[in-house]
Amino acid sequence: MIVRMRHQVILALIWAFASVCFAQSSEAPDLPKVDNAIISDRVGSQTDAELPTREAEKKATSVERFEFQAEVNRLMDIIINSLYSKKEIFLRELISNASDALDKIRYISLTNSTVLGEGDTRKLEIMIEADKQGKTISIRDRGIGMTRADLINNLGTIAKSGTSKFLQAVGNSTDMNLIGQFGVGFYSVYLVADTVTVTTKHTDDDQYIWESKADSSYTITKDPEGPSLGRGTKITLHLKEDASDYLEQDKLKELVKRYSEFINFPILLYTSKEVEVEVPVEEEVKDDKEKEEAAPEKAEEEKGEDDKEEEEEDGEAKDVEDEDQPKTKKIRETKWEWTQLNDVKAIWTREPKSVPKEDYTNFYKSLTKNFEDPLGHVHFKAEGEVEFRSVLFIPGKAPGDLWENYNDKSTNLKLFVRRVFITDEFDDLMPKYLRFIQGIVDSDDLPLNVSREMLQQHKMLKIIKKKIVRKLLDLFKALSDKAESKMLEASEKEKKEQEPKDSKTADEKTTADTSTTEDKAKEDASTDSTDPQAKDKSEEKAKEASGDEEKEDEKEDAVEKYAEFWKNYGKNIKLGVVEDSLNRLKLSKLLRFFSSKSGDKQISLSQYVKQMKPGQKYIYYLSGESKDSVSKSPFLERLLKKGYDVLYFVDPIDEYLSNHLSEFEVDKETKYKLMSASKEGLKIGDDDEKEKKKERALKEEFSALTDWFKDALTGKVEKVSMSKRLQASPAIIVTGQYGWTANMERIMKAQALNDPQKY
Repeated sequence: MIVRMRHQVILALIWAFASVCFAQSSEAPDLPKVDNAIISDRVGSQTDAELPTREAEKKATSVERFEFQAEVNRLMDIIINSLYSKKEIFLRELISNASDALDKIRYISLTNSTVLGEGDTRKLEIMIEADKQGKTISIRDRGIGMTRADLINNLGTIAKSGTSKFLQAVGNSTDMNLIGQFGVGFYSVYLVADTVTVTTKHTDDDQYIWESKADSSYTITKDPEGPSLGRGTKITLHLKEDASDYLEQDKLKELVKRYSEFINFPILLYTSKEVEVEVPVEEEVKDDKEKEEAAPEKAEEEKGEDDKEEEEEDGEAKDVEDEDQPKTKKIRETKWEWTQLNDVKAIWTREPKSVPKEDYTNFYKSLTKNFEDPLGHVHFKAEGEVEFRSVLFIPGKAPGDLWENYNDKSTNLKLFVRRVFITDEFDDLMPKYLRFIQGIVDSDDLPLNVSREMLQQHKMLKIIKKKIVRKLLDLFKALSDKAESKMLEASEKEKKEQEPKDSKTADEKTTADTSTTEDKAKEDASTDSTDPQAKDKSEEKAKEASGDEEKEDEKEDAVEKYAEFWKNYGKNIKLGVVEDSLNRLKLSKLLRFFSSKSGDKQISLSQYVKQMKPGQKYIYYLSGESKDSVSKSPFLERLLKKGYDVLYFVDPIDEYLSNHLSEFEVDKETKYKLMSASKEGLKIGDDDEKEKKKERALKEEFSALTDWFKDALTGKVEKVSMSKRLQASPAIIVTGQYGWTANMERIMKAQALNDPQKY
């Protein structure tokens, strides 16, 4: 009984134990746990999957966050809507900053060459790279870089100076010359970017990362990757959705060429291009099973063709060699490489004497994208109240739209500040009549507004304009004087050839000259045989003769060059006489006209004065529709009869010119009035008493006739008088002293919006 009870107890205990084990087996078993203290001490206990999280936590502990001062949103609104009219300005500003950083490190290297480092770090260049997938643009330089303090002070210039102070200065300042006081140039990046990351390494500090989203704060972090840049700064822009066009290579090239082409340091763009490459052709390989199935048949064929192959082996040796060569095909691959964009040097920074003519020509073609050589150029440095350098060119041909866009802003003259392009749209820097001039003006101290984009109405601009115009007029005068001197020499030579000569005397002189020449030749021959210096003397004479020929060619070129200049820009010079009263005297000496004695050549007013008859007091001219019609006009009968030369004003603008050019000043003491042959009051010859008596006698004799004509033409003419300008014609209608000539009325009637009631 007791034993049975023990067995029951044992069975009950076993059943209970089994039930407990079954219940525990249905639940997840408890795994051993590691103490938290061990985790904090043993980094190696963490798994690889947790490594990024650990690195991010470690990085977060080293991030320093700085708060901008208030009103940043208002500041960004000003930058976007007021300071910059074009978003593309951001690239110019960043390249300018990179150039400044490179200038600083180069200056330091003059006294400490080790600061440049070794390898690629020594290369002073600017690199631009666009990432379409990441929608970023990176601008990197190997300049001086920035320390942690520089990041706060330089990139946070606005915060340091005070945003409120900046806004107040913008609102109250009339000069707007705030550049250098507030770092607004860098903040132009927010025109195209949402987020900006600046990675920089200074030689005296670690590598840091500055980042901001143009909100109320920015962060500075010590770069965990270490000094990967070596030295310099890399700015990465995370572009907005509407700025994706700046990721295109052609767009970046265009902006660099436009704004930063003449930066001293190489600007490199990471570009792609497609090239053709040859690659081997992979032959099709059959499966092992197919080879095994085809093996017996192939063996029989090979056995049957062995004899033929042996016979043809020698003849097909060459073909076999060709078959042994690997087969290739051409495919197109995309290759990436760094391309320099600014290969043209700033020629205006050099001294004019050290620049050859070929360099000027190449620079002009690069600047204007014109394939023709310029007619002339002027290169100078101005000093005084404002210092600037300039190189200006006269294009070989006038542009086709020269007169279509005459009142628009000229874009031919480009303004640079420290070799950085600022603008080419001017209202007052260049007179409109000189808008065909192309060139560059570069100033280091020209006052600009905060955007470095728009010029202020400053007195320095008037000084620059005055100096530019004076230099250009001097250039025009030099071309004109060379051509004029050659034409006068040719004219004098023709006069001498036309002088009558005694034929007998001429024959005797010719005979004498011939004998003298023969004797001289004999003397030279004997001298050559005895005198050792004769050869040297003959060579010197030959050089002198060749030098005279070169001078003659230069003069011929000068005549042709000014003729081409006048053909293209003669109207501009005439407009200058009308519009520019300050330089009217200088411009009047550049004028060219046909005349009754010049034939097919045009002469200047100075040439006309030199060829005037003795005692002539006036410069006579006649305006008309064409040279042929003017030369046949009865207005010239008496003038030509008396041997006077008359200028032909056959260009429509000449009518306006004559109203503004009343006299021509040869020098301060000598002046000649211009007199129209078609207006009343024409004076021919000396007004002596004899002529006056004759005129009064004719007036009294024909007074009845003149009175009758006046009554018959009442309301149509002001008066009728005896004329002294006619020789064969019975009568002529002339214009009042201050009225429109018949040619001027013809021009006005031809205007599209004329009023017929005026005529």
